[in-house]
Amino acid sequence: MANYTAADIKALRERTGAGMMDVKKALDEANGDAEKAIEIIRIKGLKGATKREGRSTAEGLVAAKVDGGVGVMIEVNCETDFVAKADKFIQLADKVLAVAVESGASDLDALLATEVDGKPLSEVVVEEGAVLGEKVVVRRISRIEGGTVDAYLHKTSKDLPAQVGVLFAVEGEGEAAATAAHDVAVHIAAMSPNYLSREDVPAELVESERRIAEETAKAEGKPEAAMTKIVEGRVTGFYKGEVLLDQAFAKDAKKSVAQVLTEAGVKGTAFARFRVGS
Repeated sequence: MANYTAADIKALRERTGAGMMDVKKALDEANGDAEKAIEIIRIKGLKGATKREGRSTAEGLVAAKVDGGVGVMIEVNCETDFVAKADKFIQLADKVLAVAVESGASDLDALLATEVDGKPLSEVVVEEGAVLGEKVVVRRISRIEGGTVDAYLHKTSKDLPAQVGVLFAVEGEGEAAATAAHDVAVHIAAMSPNYLSREDVPAELVESERRIAEETAKAEGKPEAAMTKIVEGRVTGFYKGEVLLDQAFAKDAKKSVAQVLTEAGVKGTAFARFRVGS
């Protein structure tokens, strides 16, 4: 007779993210010992790691931390939303974030090469993925510095960890700077800008938009005398969609983000936006 209960199965699934049958088999083999069962799940998972290499990892979470004017954000991916909300997966993401903060790594290769308990973080991630029974990857990292940095995390589903994360930095400190930085970070999460300022947009992309605008206007039969004004208007519309400072502010569409920052006495200097799987 099994010397474990349904509650034991549930608790172990929450800790590992493993499937019910895998948990039951491990508990049977471990004679009900939860810690030994975790070891069994881990060992069996490592054997299957190679088979998981080609699997898609479109689920996961975003985590971030700000400390002393430095913001760090990571995205960790897995295969299913079930694992994404498992305690074990969330704990792994917390560990990755802590390593990212403490190491000072600013790119993914440096982060994954950082040693944790005598082994590269990349190996730790593979081992934890073995316990979870899924392919787990650290997808990206961003590190931003500024006078004031805000980190905003947004849940697209109440049952899952944060799926969208934003870091936004401004020059300036104090309450007004903090409020403006947070409000704009929330705006970035909702409006998905790709560039901070017009100067950040690649020249070839602007020229492409201008060419498309002109060809479209001609196809529409617009008068030649008005062509320049029409084209520039459409390019301006492109900027308003892609450039943060040009966008209409989400909380007050009568103002641009640039105006909101100016009124707060600060200047936006950098941002990063992650959405799981995109």
